[in-house]
Amino acid sequence: MINFRLMRHLYLFLAVAEEQHFGRAAKRLGMSQPPLTEQIQVLEQALKVQLFVRSRRGAQLTPVGLAIVPAVRKFVQQMEQMELAVREATAGQTGMLTIGAISSAMLEVLPAYLQRLRQQFPRLTLSVREIDSADAVPALLAGDVDLAFARLEGELGEGIQTQTMAQDRLQVALPAQHRLARRRRIDLADLAEEAFVMFSRRVSPVYFDRIIALCQASGFSPRILHEVRSVATQVASVGCGQGIALVPATLKRIAPDSVVFKPMAQVVDVVTTAAAWCPGSVNPALMMAVAALKVDRR
Repeated sequence: MINFRLMRHLYLFLAVAEEQHFGRAAKRLGMSQPPLTEQIQVLEQALKVQLFVRSRRGAQLTPVGLAIVPAVRKFVQQMEQMELAVREATAGQTGMLTIGAISSAMLEVLPAYLQRLRQQFPRLTLSVREIDSADAVPALLAGDVDLAFARLEGELGEGIQTQTMAQDRLQVALPAQHRLARRRRIDLADLAEEAFVMFSRRVSPVYFDRIIALCQASGFSPRILHEVRSVATQVASVGCGQGIALVPATLKRIAPDSVVFKPMAQVVDVVTTAAAWCPGSVNPALMMAVAALKVDRR
């Protein structure tokens, strides 16, 4: 039997944990502070642990409270998704598809794809959330998303299937006043002494490892001065004189005047977005979504 009282308590706990203050959490929840404090105390008594340390500065999580936050957040998200699915099913919808996507895919690949899905399956409910490329496969395996759009290449294991949605050619992004800025093409080996602005491996391990391997094949290991979370930030960092970067050529359109793009002597194509899914998923909406991918492929 579902313990709805416990669900409510966990929802309240998450609000206090995120606000780190009972008063702000109560305001966010649309309730007064005393009942909120009482409910958290009931939860602590039920779990037989202390979750918060109260002080004049607010409410700080204890080690136990901090440890359970990720699981509680995931649980609350799943309950919200279930609630939405129930409402949509009651309203006559035919299914729900949860999509995880990196920010660049949301801008470039996803809009046209979602438009096609809505045209073909108008009663399908679509839920989109942002993820990092490194989170794509774990999220698929955990059932947190049905379909992922991320920088993925090669064998991913666990039966994950992929389809390339967008690819691009790498170019060198340089500060406009850089010594190599007047070159027509740049050999990768000429960058051996340069400071690199790199896409963080924690965010996109496939992309990071590909760049490292390219540099090593040219006889050097890149000197990484900065790691960032997006290719757009790479370009911005280059414009601020923080180093050089190897980035997809299409980013040239967002580059400021302080950045120049130069083709490389080596031709290197990279997958900028791939769709990934688990064929064994029990969600019938996934097969409809995969069928639409085949039409939308670029």
